Amino acid sequence: QVQLVESGGGLVQAGGSLTLSCAASGLTFSRYAMGWFRQAPGKEREFVATIGWSVGTTHYADSVKGRFTISRDNAKNTVFLQMNSLKPEDTAVYYCAGRSSAWPSIHNNEYDYWGQGTQVTVSS
Repeated sequence: QVQLVESGGGLVQAGGSLTLSCAASGLTFSRYAMGWFRQAPGKEREFVATIGWSVGTTHYADSVKGRFTISRDNAKNTVFLQMNSLKPEDTAVYYCAGRSSAWPSIHNNEYDYWGQGTQVTVSS
């Protein structure tokens, strides 16, 4: 049974930082591209960042480029999202997702597994 479990969300002031973690089990983690998506109240789920098998293959949404960094530790079956210079508009539930492919994807319908999400709230 595949499980993706996010952690690290919380309440932070604008300009602050948070690091999200996603621990994977039940799959060969090193063979999965991983992604982070988010969904704010009343809005559709949107792409945030993705990383392929190779840590050098990453893509970011324009809205987070230069502020967020996605990384992975295949030995620990974990993917991270370092979020700096947070803004109130970053407030959302953040979801981790796994894709059985070497290649990252910005499209949520191309992912096979999803976590339950972790809330990030940025106060102004």
